[in-house]
Amino acid sequence: MSGTGRGDLVGRLAVVAGGSRGTGAAVARRLADEGARVVTIARAPADDGPLAVRADLGTPEGVAAAAGAVAAIGVPDVLVHVVGGSRTPSGGYAVIDDGLWGEELALNLLAAVRLDRALLPGMVARGSGSVVHVTSIQRRLPLHGSTLAYASAKAALATYSKGLANEVAPSGVRVNSVAPGWIRTDGSEALLARREREGGLTREAAIAELARALGGVPLGRPAEPEEVAEVIGFLASDRAGSVVGAEFVVDGGTIPTV
Repeated sequence: MSGTGRGDLVGRLAVVAGGSRGTGAAVARRLADEGARVVTIARAPADDGPLAVRADLGTPEGVAAAAGAVAAIGVPDVLVHVVGGSRTPSGGYAVIDDGLWGEELALNLLAAVRLDRALLPGMVARGSGSVVHVTSIQRRLPLHGSTLAYASAKAALATYSKGLANEVAPSGVRVNSVAPGWIRTDGSEALLARREREGGLTREAAIAELARALGGVPLGRPAEPEEVAEVIGFLASDRAGSVVGAEFVVDGGTIPTV
């Protein structure tokens, strides 16, 4: 969707944690279309340019290195946390040991907590900024058989995001969250491949199983990364100037409740 931006972020600095591929890369492109200078943080950046920071945000050391690199560029106007994922095997609670719980919490919750703690003071001192946390509909519809730790971490991230929003809003910094459902990304493809391998399923059967586990997708298809990025682009802009502490669900109608 390059070239479709309104220029709402011209001259502003945007940071996308987990911005090298999938939804994160789509977010980086969208913010760039709006005129922002975009810094991406990833373990394996898509390029080696001056605005691509290589860091593992699943560790305190990686967050500290990333925060230092961003600080050398400037105080962000926009901070988007897309980084996340799950590598726990299927089998429910019994197969998730302390090590796996620690990894899932570190990547899906503490990465955002730590990076916020490092970068938010500058935004608060300036009196403006927008932070967007990417959570998941699994915080409300956990897949207990395969991604329970991930879902739990994302639920904690949503709670943290709401509390943080109330704390920093008086200082002019807006915090919101976006909860995607099934998105067509490399991560979702990897999950399908794992279910095919572990369950002895065909691809069609794995897709049907995932759709059933999610409770169905009334739209009939997964969301595209660019569709999630459009929502985040709106929240990052001044068009959402009074939107604080909200969660926007992008799931094709999967969540069945009001």
